[in-house]
Amino acid sequence: MALNALIKMLDEPDERTFNLIREKICSYGNDAITPLEKIFDSTFVSMVQERISDIMETIRMNQANRDFSDWVKYGSSDLLKGYLLVNKTQFPGTNDGVLTKQIEQMKMDIWLELNENLTALENVKVMNHIFFSIHHFEGNKFNPGDPQHSYLNILLETHKGNPLSIGILYLILAQKLKLPLAGVNLPRHFILAYLTESAIPFSTAEDVLFYINPFNEGAVFTRREIELFIHQSKIKPEISFFAPCTNLEIIQRLIQNLKSAYQRLGESDKINSLESFLTILEGT
Repeated sequence: MALNALIKMLDEPDERTFNLIREKICSYGNDAITPLEKIFDSTFVSMVQERISDIMETIRMNQANRDFSDWVKYGSSDLLKGYLLVNKTQFPGTNDGVLTKQIEQMKMDIWLELNENLTALENVKVMNHIFFSIHHFEGNKFNPGDPQHSYLNILLETHKGNPLSIGILYLILAQKLKLPLAGVNLPRHFILAYLTESAIPFSTAEDVLFYINPFNEGAVFTRREIELFIHQSKIKPEISFFAPCTNLEIIQRLIQNLKSAYQRLGESDKINSLESFLTILEGT
């Protein structure tokens, strides 16, 4: 049965029959979204509107899961792509092209100031100047637990983020500029490691030249400062606290942080797609 004919049957009173109709509409995927939106805007029947909202949410979630699964399997080297997919779990209408263009402009601003004769520390100094002094990004120290500060579109709009979102954006720019940076999953914080050139892509804690804290305006520090932080926090030391982590691990931490934040706020309705993404990651 054609899509338009199925949509006209959204007021079907028999629940069992409607579920069959719903399943067939969902099978059309994104092609069903526009005609569903037109019916939603033109009808005043609340039951039909509720059914349309549910169907569109299911279609979007199914597509998001397929896209995320593909990213996990084939494209996790593109950290920005993974971040954009997580972003769409809360802001499905966000224009990825607009966000990507903003990031590309920042990359160009930094690239114009870099040259192959700079040392690792000088590269970071340039990054910090453009990122913090020119584009005015800063860590939101008043309410870093607010999940809104984890989303890329909010970060690019307000120029304020939590340790993870600020760190991910800084790392995305570094990766685009071919600078040897990687994330480090430090408990209660997220930092970056500047690696020796030979360490890419298989790196360990021994390949770290120094560490960077984007949440603190790109401050540079050593392994000793991490050891002191761990000791003061009374956390059992683990090698992973000093070693580079993968893009998959970074995105997994982002999703887990968002899930925990929404659970604390009692907004459990916002975690379905996040849980689906975690299930995909756990299957790798």
